[in-house]
Parts: sequence; structure tokens; C-alpha cells
Amino acid sequence: MKILLVEDNERVSQFVIKGLQEAGHTTDHAANGRDGMFLAASEPYDVVIMDRMLPGDIDGLAIVEVLRKTGKRTPILILSALSEVDDRIRGLRSGGDDYLTKPFAFGELLARLDALHRRAAGVNHDTPLAVGNLHMDPMTRKVTRGERQIALQPREFKLLEYLMRHADQVVTRTMLLENVWDYHFDPQTNVVDVHISKLRQKIDAEFERPLLRTVRNAGYMVTAAE
Repeated sequence: MKILLVEDNERVSQFVIKGLQEAGHTTDHAANGRDGMFLAASEPYDVVIMDRMLPGDIDGLAIVEVLRKTGKRTPILILSALSEVDDRIRGLRSGGDDYLTKPFAFGELLARLDALHRRAAGVNHDTPLAVGNLHMDPMTRKVTRGERQIALQPREFKLLEYLMRHADQVVTRTMLLENVWDYHFDPQTNVVDVHISKLRQKIDAEFERPLLRTVRNAGYMVTAAE
């Protein structure tokens, strides 16, 4: 996902950005309301995390209200130290899609972001995936091949999930850069090749039939076909 974080607290911002990057997401950050308003209105994001209390003359709820009035439908998660029922109601009525109070567990924040993204996309990303004897459960993030459980890093999981959702199809390097790394340009690195190599070692190295294949001059494919 490509995520915008609007948060003035440096400690909270660093904590959230680090966690999102480790989970394989791309994050832009604004430390005040005016910058947050500009980015949210002008850039395409999958989800916005909006701090309610911001420095300056525009707070988080005002930004949300303006975005909704101008037709921006990006899912918005409001972060706030205000935890009373009336505060949460006001946040949701302003146009927020979810409301999380501080302090919060990062795992809960990530789960709420995933839920907002699934809801906006209208796609059931919880459905288990299978290619031959390779199985993935996106809900539990469990991956197995045969009887063997496979441990994947967040980016490896995201890469394999994308390949499995496009099983038996050629997936180009550009498609992977855009959908797994959120790059809409060629970074001129071998990041795709490195991760493909690591993934191949984990899901294919100890098995007779490879599932992850390189299609010469085209890209990659996950398939159980002969």
C-alpha cells in the first residue's frame, strides 16, 4: 500500500513509518495540517493516517471534512489521544473511516489499515491461495508447501502473494515494482531479482518441481503446470 501519515509527533511518526516500511508499505509523511492537506488532495494514496490534533490553524478533522467535501474518497484512519465516545463519534462523522486512540499497538494499526484497504478495493484478500502444493493464508500470513511451513519476510510475503494472485500468468518486472514496491519508475536496481532469488530458495530449493519460473525476456510466473 501507499500510505500518507499526517502526524506532528516525531517519535510517533518514526515508530509508524519504520513499522510500515518493515511490513512492505510505502509511506509519505506530513508534520502539519497544510502539508497534509496538500498531499492528501494531490497524490493518490491507498489509505491516509490522520492525527486529529495538529499544529497551526487546521486540525485533522478539518482536513478530513475538506477532503470529503471535495469528493476525495481515500480511506482515512484517524489517530487521537481523545478517547471519549463523543470524540470518536465526531471523528467518524467528519468523514473518517476508522478511529484509533493513542497509545496503540502497531499490530492493531496495521490490521485496521489492511481492513480499510480491502474494503475500499472491494476485493476479498482474505481468501486462501493455492498453486499446486503451495498454500498461502493471507489472514494468518501462513505459507506452506506440502507439509513444510515457509517463513517469509514481509516483502517476500507480499511478492509471493502478488505472484500467486496472478498464477499461470507472466508478471513483468514493472508490474512487480509498481505493485509490490510501489515504484512508478525504474529505480535502476536489481531489487526484484534479489527478492525473486530469495523467494525461489525458500519455496522451490528443497522440492523436485519448481513453481517459481523465469520467463525469458518477459518476467516471472508461479505455476504448477508441467
